[in-house]
Amino acid sequence: MLEMTKNVLKSVSFDKFLFQKELKKATKWITKEEYSQLRVWCLASFAMYSDVINEVFN
Repeated sequence: MLEMTKNVLKSVSFDKFLFQKELKKATKWITKEEYSQLRVWCLASFAMYSDVINEVFN
């Protein structure tokens, strides 16, 4: 599930609103272990959306 989520986020990363929407959906579907891995990956891969990432994960 985590790899699929990463692919979706990569494909919508051109639009901040879509990125936020997909990230919110993903956090509801993944396991707790994947949750922390996804947060680290998002911050490393999409630093330009750090405000969105921190909002979704907090």
